Amino acid sequence: MSDLSSLGDLRGKRVLVRSDLNVPLEGDADQQRITDDGRIRASVPTIRSLAEAGARVVVTAHLGRPKGAPEQRYSLAPVAERLGELLGADVAFATDTVGESARSTVAGLEDGEVALLENVRFNAGETSKDDAERREFAERLAGLADAFVSDGFGVVHRKQASVYDVAQLLPHAMGDLVATEIDVLRRLTDTPERPYVVVLGGSKVSDKLGVIDNLLGKADKLLIGGGMVFTFLAAQGHEVGTSLLEQDQLDTCREYLARAAESGVEILLPGDIVVDTTFPTGEATPQPRVVAATAIPADCLGLDIGPASAADFAAALSGARTVFWNGPMGVFEVAEFSDGTRAVAQALTEVEGLSVVGGGDSAAAVRTLGFDESAFGHISTGGGASLEYLEGKTLPGIDVLED
Repeated sequence: MSDLSSLGDLRGKRVLVRSDLNVPLEGDADQQRITDDGRIRASVPTIRSLAEAGARVVVTAHLGRPKGAPEQRYSLAPVAERLGELLGADVAFATDTVGESARSTVAGLEDGEVALLENVRFNAGETSKDDAERREFAERLAGLADAFVSDGFGVVHRKQASVYDVAQLLPHAMGDLVATEIDVLRRLTDTPERPYVVVLGGSKVSDKLGVIDNLLGKADKLLIGGGMVFTFLAAQGHEVGTSLLEQDQLDTCREYLARAAESGVEILLPGDIVVDTTFPTGEATPQPRVVAATAIPADCLGLDIGPASAADFAAALSGARTVFWNGPMGVFEVAEFSDGTRAVAQALTEVEGLSVVGGGDSAAAVRTLGFDESAFGHISTGGGASLEYLEGKTLPGIDVLED
């Protein structure tokens, strides 16, 4: 698979870079503020490397889920400003994707300068299931450049115009961010140093089915927390109150527990849970209390793993040489329900080996809870892409880069 050096001398060449700049915003549609710039910061090294090589860098990316037409609340304008601050240079912003503004903005670039196109999903061709429609849009994107660099790991599991089709139309290479992500994931799946512990949280078991299925044959321990734990507890016959529960996954959870026992893989479920009678919405003061995981009151819902479980999880991680963590242990955004996630994050910082935070909410939790990102071996920028890779799936945006 080609890296940036394979593109040769880039001075004066227009290089289209697919980055992942899908950051959270808050505020009114016409005055929004970025609340977590982690993905922008992760995209800077490749963009800067290309600019320093003399390329005329044209960045394309998406934000949110617009329906194939412009929506002000999903504009990348705030991202262009922040990207410029991080690069220490102005970033020209095109107000469309492949129209007059895009063409004139790219034409105005000098060697070493950077432009950002408006949200690529403002064009229906980006995410179209129709190959011809997607291809037509990709051809217009490709017309803006002489080469293509894939550096948006968070989207490489999508067969989309700016990820997949453009790579078929231009000389292409893998950006540094994507190369690093793939290298780390291969270390998790091909030859993990043992003991190998996987921590899974988040809302639903159904989101992690493929990962659990695949890692039951690779990991030494699986620690289960977050909302998904209640389906496992219910599968064991326990009352879970009003906690999040996927009734259609009970048999699957029973199967996983049985397979783990047969194969010698330890699945560690929390022994205590922090509960409340209502989900924390800001309208009521949280009233947390700790109960046994096997005795959740019928009128309560679980919102975090309990303190004893947090200590158990930390102990299970203490001797690990390889750790992959995806999904918070509770509603970490609310202080009263953040301790379990904090304990797991702290334990990962102390791992003497490879510790990987698997993107998405886990990465957001690390930053929200004030951890130094450098304390972790790797923080992924692509939760969904990471999970699909660990499931053993082919990632279209990576597969298309194979020469």
